Amino acid sequence: MNEIFGNYIRELRTKKGFTLTQLAAKLDLDSANLSKIENGKRDFDEKRLVLLSDVFKIEINELKKEYYGDFIARKIYDSNCSEEILLVAEEKVKYLRSINVKQINLDL
Repeated sequence: MNEIFGNYIRELRTKKGFTLTQLAAKLDLDSANLSKIENGKRDFDEKRLVLLSDVFKIEINELKKEYYGDFIARKIYDSNCSEEILLVAEEKVKYLRSINVKQINLDL
């Protein structure tokens, strides 16, 4: 998606017919904080992703994709990095996964 994670939450909330106060209560937040999250003035707490998944009946991996995509995009934007950094990061993830697989095989 081309929106910030807060907008994504707002879309989910309005489609489900929840008020700001209702969703805030389900996420154990006060409505002022949820409003700030939806408006991009405060970050969503990663620890609440599972709860958000439960509330909206969305696969956790779908939420993680949106959450981490937004997180990484903001870091790149705030640091004034080129988009090429994503290619480097992708290679590093592949490397880290290969190390993990090798470690698992050694443990067996």
